[in-house]
Amino acid sequence: MSSRRAGVAPLALALLLSACASVKAPAGEPHPQDPLERFNRRTFAFNESLDRHALKPMAEAYQSVVPAPVREAVGNVFGNLSDAWSALSWLLQGQVQRGLEQGARVAWNTTLGLGGLFDVSSHFGLEKRSQDLGQTLGAWGVGLGPYVVLPVLGPSSARDAAVLPLTRSLSLTSFVSGDGEKAGAVMLEAVSTRASVLSAEKIVSGIALDKYTFFRDAYLQRRSAKARKAEDDEGFEIVAPEPAASASGK
Repeated sequence: MSSRRAGVAPLALALLLSACASVKAPAGEPHPQDPLERFNRRTFAFNESLDRHALKPMAEAYQSVVPAPVREAVGNVFGNLSDAWSALSWLLQGQVQRGLEQGARVAWNTTLGLGGLFDVSSHFGLEKRSQDLGQTLGAWGVGLGPYVVLPVLGPSSARDAAVLPLTRSLSLTSFVSGDGEKAGAVMLEAVSTRASVLSAEKIVSGIALDKYTFFRDAYLQRRSAKARKAEDDEGFEIVAPEPAASASGK
C-alpha cells in the first residue's frame, strides 16, 4: 500500500533491488536509525507470516488466473491515483512544470484512458515522474526520523508514516461505497502489488541472510538516495538534499 500502495510496500520492486550496496552498522551495535528494532522485528515477523499464509498465495492465484492485460489495467488504475499525489508533491516543492506534467497525466489517463485503465499519457510523451508527500517534507528540511515497520504496510519512517493517513485519503476506496466494496478495493490493490513482485522476490531469497536487515537498509538507502539527487536526467531540480536523519529525526 506508500512515499506510496496499500498492503505490500515492503515488497515493492525497487525496494527489493536497491539494498545490495547499503552501509550497515558495525556488528553488535544498534543501527542509528533503528532504535525501535525489537518492536520492528516483531512487526516484520507478523507481516511475513501474513504474507506467507494469505497474501502471497492470493497473489499467485491472481497471477495465474487473471490475464496479463487485465492485471496491467488494474495496476494502471492505482498508478493513476499515485500520479495525482505526485502532481501535488511536485507543486509543493516549487516544481511547477513537473507538477503540471503529472497533473496532465492524470487528466489524460482518467478521460481517454477510461478511468486510468490505460496509460495513454506515456504515448503523448508525458512520462511518470513519481514523488510523494514524504519527499516533499524532506525537501522542506524534515528528516526521515527513526525507521519503523508498520503492521501490514511494512517499512517506513516517522516522517513518511505521518503523511500516510493523508495519502490514503485519496485511494480507490474514496470512489466506492459500502464496507464490503472498500475492503475489496484495498484487497485488490494489495494483491495486485504483491503479484507484480513475485519474480523479484527470488532475488531476496538468494542474497539476504537476514531479511529484516535487508529490507531496512533497502528502504533507508532508497529514501536517502532520492533526497540526495538534486537533478534528474533532463536537468530539472527535484528535491533539496535532505538533512542527515538520526534516530531522533534531528
